[in-house]
Amino acid sequence: MDENPAGQWLSEGQRDPQDAAFFWTGGPVEVARDTWFTSLGSGVTAFATRDGLVLVDSGTRLFAGEMAGHVRSRTGLPVHTAVYTHGHIDHAFGLDAFLAEGQTAPHVVAQERMAERFARYARSPRHNAVINSRQFGGRSDDPTFEGPELRFGFPAHEPTRYYRESLELDVGGTAFELHACRGETDDHTWVFCPERRVLCTGDLIIWGVPNAGNPQKAQRYPWDWAAGLRAMARTGAASLCPGHGGPVVDDERLVRRILLDTASFLEDVVERTLAVLEDGSPPHVDVVRRVKLPESDAPWLQPVYDEAEFIVRNVIRYYGGWWSGRPSELKPAPRADVAGELAALSGGAGALLARAVELAPRDLALACHLADYALEAAPDDAVVAAGVAALYTERGTRETGLMATNLYRSAAAEALARHPSA
Repeated sequence: MDENPAGQWLSEGQRDPQDAAFFWTGGPVEVARDTWFTSLGSGVTAFATRDGLVLVDSGTRLFAGEMAGHVRSRTGLPVHTAVYTHGHIDHAFGLDAFLAEGQTAPHVVAQERMAERFARYARSPRHNAVINSRQFGGRSDDPTFEGPELRFGFPAHEPTRYYRESLELDVGGTAFELHACRGETDDHTWVFCPERRVLCTGDLIIWGVPNAGNPQKAQRYPWDWAAGLRAMARTGAASLCPGHGGPVVDDERLVRRILLDTASFLEDVVERTLAVLEDGSPPHVDVVRRVKLPESDAPWLQPVYDEAEFIVRNVIRYYGGWWSGRPSELKPAPRADVAGELAALSGGAGALLARAVELAPRDLALACHLADYALEAAPDDAVVAAGVAALYTERGTRETGLMATNLYRSAAAEALARHPSA
């Protein structure tokens, strides 16, 4: 069995353990007998059985070919069954690449809410292209995110069998337990193979703060997520294959610690947020400021993608609705009108920007508020656009989480796109 302990993932040029874990790519790693894990953008686990392969996830079309090559370097078995842990494009859209030539169509299993997810994607493909462009550092009009590799809708291989709460599968004499768990998505599944003691978590574990607060995406469920992680910890799994990052191989204590640490982190965020909401239901931004965010030194709980503040906002969204709590924002005036009035009071959009630049060294967050108003008050001013882009570029460099970093970079790119000569 290939050894790949978490403590040895740090390679030359990587500053922190979490860099090695979340951004880990490679494989195939043998995580148990006849079981391999590979990752490129997201993780895929392949179990060899007498009747063929059981795949947990299939990657995105963009990277599935390379991962399939990793699996095929170990086995030529056809794919008998694929399990999609959830319907995101980087987990459920790459199955074609793994199929053996001439094989019959595989069984595809998923939680029942996945069908609704794919239908939602099919109804809003442009919207999804835009928000993913921003999330990964591009502009909303970036054509890269409209190509066939990233087009949203139904995958080529849709699920052939749906289940609701749990499902036991036997493929070629090997048993698999599937369990539904609302977490990053409402259609999430985690998979346990008792005989080989391998746990496949999907994105319920990603070697970072859980993606439970994504600013642009649908509701997340950190309370159910935590309960699911505690259920996983009770399986006694020895190897963990995550949705993103590298596997844990033959180390039951580490697997259990990762699961329970992450559960406690999510529970802390939820309980602390509810405590502030219960204290008079203040405006949402005040709730965020009052919640004491949990911190951890563990490499599997670093804010490399999502972050605790975003999870707080997601909890508020579930319990508090869409209104921010500010009276003026219940039925607000157009932002451009507000920006114009503020610019007029300040002596023009240039004055607003100048004040933003002055504030930036000591309060970049506040400076960005003024920058937004300046750009909205003078959308055709190339000097303002360049100044705003510079502020958001700087803000992006100060973030630790990939999501916030890329959203700020996207804001800078969109400001400059208005005036290519700026």
